[in-house]
Amino acid sequence: MARDRDDQDYAGPLRRIAIAALAVLLALTFLVWRIDSPRVERFRAGFVDRFVPTFDWAMVPVTKVLDMVGGFQSYARIYEQNQELRRELQQMKAWKEAAVQLEQQNAKLLSQNNVRLDPKLTSVSGVVLADSGSPFRQSVLLNVGSRDGIVDGWATMDGLGVVGRISGVGRSTSRVVLLTDSSSRIPVIIQPSGQRAILTGDNAPFPLVDFLENPEQVRPGDRVISSGDGGVFPAGLLVGQIQQGQDRRLRVRLSADYERLNFLRVLRSHPAEQLHDAGPLIPPAVAPTPEGGNNG
Repeated sequence: MARDRDDQDYAGPLRRIAIAALAVLLALTFLVWRIDSPRVERFRAGFVDRFVPTFDWAMVPVTKVLDMVGGFQSYARIYEQNQELRRELQQMKAWKEAAVQLEQQNAKLLSQNNVRLDPKLTSVSGVVLADSGSPFRQSVLLNVGSRDGIVDGWATMDGLGVVGRISGVGRSTSRVVLLTDSSSRIPVIIQPSGQRAILTGDNAPFPLVDFLENPEQVRPGDRVISSGDGGVFPAGLLVGQIQQGQDRRLRVRLSADYERLNFLRVLRSHPAEQLHDAGPLIPPAVAPTPEGGNNG
């Protein structure tokens, strides 16, 4: 116990002396470093040249820590910029989608105003009210009917391509059966080969091409138009382009935008004039004259 008391008696004064010496040393260092004198300046320069280079190893941790702090700050700035670019990209995607929709709507309106069809073909535009809502029937309802002169069987377009035909007419509404419906069959021509075929709906987005005479002459990307055979549709209406389906069968990618059927144009197609007298087309055969006829 006496030894512990003696250690405590010596430890207190020694600690105070060490603190006082350290304070005096720091004060002298501060004064020497602040004295404006040529001799002191030479002393400071010599001290720095002598001891500071040897302390590079001691500055390595500090330098590494500073580099890590700078790298973290740079990473934080890059992360913020990346988040800002992501937000701008989302806005650009939304603007792009809006621009595509406006472009398609503008194309439809321009096509309805300036479409170049057979001069005998006129049209009535109608707004799509609703679709069938059934996976087994592909059809839409228009707000035009018999009061607007709509006749069952007329073709309909959306400004980009053929959509379907009128199948059922009311006084103020009419139903359009789409080309994708399983009951749809229309004759078409595939260009440039000139192959004739039947476009058959099967409730899939891309109708089938059936009854093709020479499939080897048809290539994906070929243009498909209505042929006018049978008087179902007027000739020369754009239908779509040939593509090969996953089942390796030829199908048609329709030009009409089925995702945005807002309004349709019903084509007034009057039946062709029937010829009942073949006389004006094929002259009658001339009866042969007998030999040695008139010997007057």
